[in-house]
Amino acid sequence: MDKTVYVGMSADLVHPGHMNIIKKARELGDVIIGLLTDEAIASYKRVPFMSFEQRKEVIENIKGVSKIIPQTTLDYTANLKLLKPDFVVHGDDWKEGVQAKTRQKVIDVLDGWGGKLVEIPYTKGISSTKLHGAMREVGTTPEIRLKSLRRMLNLKPIIRFLDIHNGLTGLIVERTHIRTDKGIREFDGMWASSLTDSTARGKPDIEAVDISSRMNLLSDVLEVTTKPIIFDGDTGGRPEHFVFTVKTLERLGVSAVIIEDKKGLKQNSLLGNSVPQIQEDIENFCHKIELGKKAAITKDFMVIARIESLILGAGMDDAMNRAKAYIEAGTDGIMIHSRKESPWEIYQFCRQYNNLKNRRPLVVVPSTYNHVTEEELQSNGVNIVIYANQLIRSAYPAMVNTAESILKHQCSSKAKCLMSIGEILKLIPGTIQKYS
Repeated sequence: MDKTVYVGMSADLVHPGHMNIIKKARELGDVIIGLLTDEAIASYKRVPFMSFEQRKEVIENIKGVSKIIPQTTLDYTANLKLLKPDFVVHGDDWKEGVQAKTRQKVIDVLDGWGGKLVEIPYTKGISSTKLHGAMREVGTTPEIRLKSLRRMLNLKPIIRFLDIHNGLTGLIVERTHIRTDKGIREFDGMWASSLTDSTARGKPDIEAVDISSRMNLLSDVLEVTTKPIIFDGDTGGRPEHFVFTVKTLERLGVSAVIIEDKKGLKQNSLLGNSVPQIQEDIENFCHKIELGKKAAITKDFMVIARIESLILGAGMDDAMNRAKAYIEAGTDGIMIHSRKESPWEIYQFCRQYNNLKNRRPLVVVPSTYNHVTEEELQSNGVNIVIYANQLIRSAYPAMVNTAESILKHQCSSKAKCLMSIGEILKLIPGTIQKYS
């Protein structure tokens, strides 16, 4: 009877390194692939490019694979205890970092029945980082990008979005990441903010920049990024006009639009009642939501309702009544907004909202209560956190400081925090590197 060999893998981008491991494993016995589920992969790095079923179809057609079973966590323990394989085969590149503890647990579990861990030397010339970079340069399709937000919501307990106001900020969101003891941490997508777009153009945040002009920003960002985009739709405008906005955004591959339940001249919400702001009637706003949902061709595009009750002092009961009505009207999510420095009223809303039977994903924008961590928000049931204006707010003082330094010293050498020309050119795909 052949011995059994267990190989755990993600197999999102199958390369010669994977093939080599399977080949070596087959020399030891019957190969069982523990294919990590989408949820397992998303728990420690980005959401996989291919779905579990797509990855399974690829692996089951590779010579030497006897069987494929799902591995639902990064931890191998459950599958190993179920199968009791003679060998576990893995590349030798998991001795450090997020998978080091996983490796040790494999060794400990195998000891229970005399199993052995066999580690294959890392295949030279293969870089997953470079492969992922190549995927980004190839780009994505509107359909894939459109679907990605709903997919993330199904796979991750909380996802984070950051504001954009040009193609360069899109690249920052696309590429910025850090390594932690729990894996790679990065932004999941981009928030196409009307505030940052207006500010970058030197205009007030009163819907002075029309939708057609804002589509130019989207075009720039879509050309150089692959991550999902949530579009700040302000009030949505007239219901009849909102229909065309939905159609345009969906066609471009934008994943969602968020519209706020106010009417008349749009003012920034953080101004509260210090400026005239009128909340839309529930019935009228529900009608706008319904028209937006009917205009969408796919089930993937999301129309999310933003509730301004706490901003305008209408109270918690009004906010909850609106949430229930908007969900009944077909909204795909609720954004609750607050301008208080304490998150207590947001948490109060969360507690009541989480008890709704037909609850939809919950979105928050912690601009004023910015000391609150994502873990705290997640524990209160928040699904999407949007950092709505931090990039534009950090860019302005840096540029002013540079301008003042040049005026003071009459040269640019004293300016602080300047990237080299070479560094900034590296941000742009396809740029020839001539400078250092």
